[in-house]
Amino acid sequence: MTGVHDPIVKGRFNMSANDGLGSGGCFVYQPNGNKLKVLDITLSPGGSQKEAEFQISQGARRLPEIVPGAIGYYGQDGSAGNTQAAATLVRGDDLLIVELVRGVKGRDNTADVVALMKLVAPKLILNVTSSPKKTKG
Repeated sequence: MTGVHDPIVKGRFNMSANDGLGSGGCFVYQPNGNKLKVLDITLSPGGSQKEAEFQISQGARRLPEIVPGAIGYYGQDGSAGNTQAAATLVRGDDLLIVELVRGVKGRDNTADVVALMKLVAPKLILNVTSSPKKTKG
């Protein structure tokens, strides 16, 4: 996905925060001395389903259902030859972003971020908070 051999990987996720929301990140860098970031996975509170809907209404592609009750979108930088792609998933207050900062030319980088989101979201989002329950009134 990144085309980087022997990358430097740093980060951690705190899934037991006092407020019930997880946070953290995983960052992948090229192994050379300049530490160029190639991949970034970030989990934080502050998700907005309205913002996700707005991005989709503005042309971002909707993610397939990955986590029940979540909405997400993905896309790639529109510049010619740019390999940057990102996927964003929101569920309640949880915000998960998978950003491929430097992908590989010739690969479908948007498909790569969607595939990685499908792998990590169920482990990070479902462990953080439970789905809002509907009450009968």
